[in-house]
Amino acid sequence: MSKSNRRYQRIPTPKGVWVAWQNGTQSSVSRVRDLNIGGLFIATPTTAPLGTVVTILLSVPEGEIRSRATVRNVVTGEGMGVEFANIAAEDSARLEKLITRLLAAGAEE
Repeated sequence: MSKSNRRYQRIPTPKGVWVAWQNGTQSSVSRVRDLNIGGLFIATPTTAPLGTVVTILLSVPEGEIRSRATVRNVVTGEGMGVEFANIAAEDSARLEKLITRLLAAGAEE
């Protein structure tokens, strides 16, 4: 998907934002390169195949954010982009607070 076709602006994350993710055969903790309300990019050398559903857990100051997500993009050697699916209302609210904080921090730079 080209940058101009994106539904949501990508928000770069500080180095301290990590995600625990797993599917049926893999589990890992990886850095989040960027995120938005629709999903995130997981920096990992071991990606899951396109279309794979993974379970994710972000532990951030706003609280834990849990969701299932579908792998939509794989960049060999860099990581994978996942799209949130079945995110609960309370997790979505925490995600929105996280995004608000990251955007405010980015505006200060």
